[in-house]
Amino acid sequence: MLDNSVVLQQDEIPAAKNDKTLISISLVFVFITIALLMMYPDSSQVMAKSMFHGLTSNIGSMVQLFGFIAVCVVLYVGTSRFGTIKLGEGTPEYSDMSWLFMFICAGLGSATMYWAFMEWAYYYNNTGLNISGHTNESLRTSLSYVFFHWGITPWAIYALASITMAYHFHVNKAKGLNLSSLVSSILNLDENSNVSRIIGRTLDLTFLFATFGGLILTTTITIGTVSTGFASLFGIENTFLLKAVLLAFVTLTFTLSSYIGISEGLQKIAHMACGMTFVFGLVVLFLGDTTFIIDFFVNSLGLSLSNFVEMSLFTDVTNNGTFNKDWTVFYWLYWITYTPGVSIFVTRISKGRTIRQVVFGLIAGGCVGCWFFFGSLSGYAVDMFNSGAINVPEILTSTSGDLAIAQLISNLPMGTFLSIFYFLLMMVFLASHLDATAYTVAAVSTKDLQQGQDPERSLRLFWCIMLSLLPLAMLYINASLSTLKTAVTLTAAPFIVVLILCIFGLKKFLSNHNFGK
Repeated sequence: MLDNSVVLQQDEIPAAKNDKTLISISLVFVFITIALLMMYPDSSQVMAKSMFHGLTSNIGSMVQLFGFIAVCVVLYVGTSRFGTIKLGEGTPEYSDMSWLFMFICAGLGSATMYWAFMEWAYYYNNTGLNISGHTNESLRTSLSYVFFHWGITPWAIYALASITMAYHFHVNKAKGLNLSSLVSSILNLDENSNVSRIIGRTLDLTFLFATFGGLILTTTITIGTVSTGFASLFGIENTFLLKAVLLAFVTLTFTLSSYIGISEGLQKIAHMACGMTFVFGLVVLFLGDTTFIIDFFVNSLGLSLSNFVEMSLFTDVTNNGTFNKDWTVFYWLYWITYTPGVSIFVTRISKGRTIRQVVFGLIAGGCVGCWFFFGSLSGYAVDMFNSGAINVPEILTSTSGDLAIAQLISNLPMGTFLSIFYFLLMMVFLASHLDATAYTVAAVSTKDLQQGQDPERSLRLFWCIMLSLLPLAMLYINASLSTLKTAVTLTAAPFIVVLILCIFGLKKFLSNHNFGK
């Protein structure tokens, strides 16, 4: 995001223009995809399932290996003498607590709230490490796999891209805070050359497509969960019309926020969403069986840490298992879709920090935030299942996870109030996330955007609407989870190449670093 504190005279800033070519190509992609989904809903889902399994089968092991290597690389850099390298001059802009809080909140989005209640149930039905489903062992290890998928590896992937981008921007004094500038520097390309321009345009397009892919899953799951909850609460039918109305409400909210601007819009709605999330996590912890939730949390954390290497590299090749491809590979790709934006965000707020602070701030802060929220909500859901009160895995299999969530929340004291609070919280978080994404996409599709400038307001509003269309199509065809996973997988895969380049780029930057400066 741009630093609005920098005030420049209008005649000192070159006029920024909309990148019409980039916008046009993106629109063609969006509308062709929507048309195919609407015209051939059943065939689209069959093809999506085939593409997902085909891609994960071919590159799944490499994705898992890359995730493990990313952990090793950032931990080595963070603990070595390179960790003392300061990213930029001066003192940090934010206090330690505020800085860490932003990292923690970065791990909590609207779809996260669905997974926090339900992900363990998927693993109880079918888990990894050759553990049989529907057993006490699969129940005991279910949350440990949740902690693994929302823990060290994904935050290490973020850290890898972030410290590479931050070094490039703050230490190498790069002119642009974007992927094309970083890649050109790593490959020793002249940023004004034709090759550099082609690479830059390709990266911008890939960034836009990956953004759409990640949002499809987040938005569709969120709206589906909220619509099911509202239908159950108010005794109405859960129709496509209800989902469309809810999506329209969210779109209107983040469109108004985008129109107002970052300081008065995005910042305030984001703070509200984060505060509400932590309050909800604490309420569930204290209204549920607190002792059971804490005991299950500690046990699951121990299993996740002790089995970390095996979970990271488990491929189940001799048993023809698909758990690692369906979940671990999918999740690493899901996180990768957001990595470019996160790395830019981390770079902007980490001036004056050291590489060590960024690495361990991201990993420790991110893990604490995610593990707290998942531990609280998942622990409560497991307790309801273990005590026989609510059979969450059976509801997930026979009907849907959305209905299971509605029953779990309504079973709490003040269930109706908490249900309304939870579903509104999901919508607020979704609006906040979409607002930030619309701003980022608008910035990418603007030429010559300078520090102190924002993309045109009309362009931001345009992308607010566009970002809602693909999720609307997915809701119309009632897309399965495998279809949504495909959207993430296909759009994230190209960024693996960029992240591999980040490893080589980081080595290049650090090898040439002058510690005498």
